[in-house]
Amino acid sequence: MRGSPLFLCLFSMSCWMNFIPTAGVKIFHFGACRVSMSMTEIRAGFTAIKANIQSRDPIRTLSILSHPHSLHKVKSSDRCCITYQLFTFYVDKVFKHCRTEDSFVNRKISSIANSFLSTRRKLGQCREQNNCVCGEESTEKFKQILANYEGLNVTSAAMKSLGELDILLDWMEKSR
Repeated sequence: MRGSPLFLCLFSMSCWMNFIPTAGVKIFHFGACRVSMSMTEIRAGFTAIKANIQSRDPIRTLSILSHPHSLHKVKSSDRCCITYQLFTFYVDKVFKHCRTEDSFVNRKISSIANSFLSTRRKLGQCREQNNCVCGEESTEKFKQILANYEGLNVTSAAMKSLGELDILLDWMEKSR
């Protein structure tokens, strides 16, 4: 029975640690949806490859995410919907076409993509439960993003969108 107090102490400590948020994990409020994600991990991964990715962008006069129809004016009630659309856009269109000859860069892209996939899943579940719908204004903003993306060849558009990831991350943190 000598091990019992030690076991109880370790077990209690383990349970307590599960309730402490992991470093860098933040809770985001997208309309009716609350989603946790490790912004520190995503930002660190993006920062490590940002210069490499942005140097591959052949068209610097055009932006996919920054435009007169920018994200910064999205109504709070539309944030759930447009955030889900943007995460789907990055998972389905951007990350699939961002491959380089540099394995380090590819690993970072894969890590960011996995974080986005996980968050998209959480957002999708919340959207279904809360019946999040996009308003006309956010639908138009997303259509403009798609038009900007589809106006370029697939690889250029994907690299440009990945290079602009900080615009999306900044918007998410400001709207938190």
